[in-house]
Amino acid sequence: MYKKTPPLEKTYNKTLLVIKSCKTKEQLEGASHMIRNFKTLYRKVGYPKALSYNLDETLKQQHTICQL
Repeated sequence: MYKKTPPLEKTYNKTLLVIKSCKTKEQLEGASHMIRNFKTLYRKVGYPKALSYNLDETLKQQHTICQL
């Protein structure tokens, strides 16, 4: 059965919003899983590596904010 991949831009923006909305360490762990799923899904169809880097950096920044 063929599964349709959601639009890259929509999924990327949603993932960024989830990361930026995290306030606790547990939420950041969930966002980390979401990033992993994003990379796994779009690795099969191809995506710019800059998106992956940006998601990782945004997660690091949010982790720093949550520790304050």
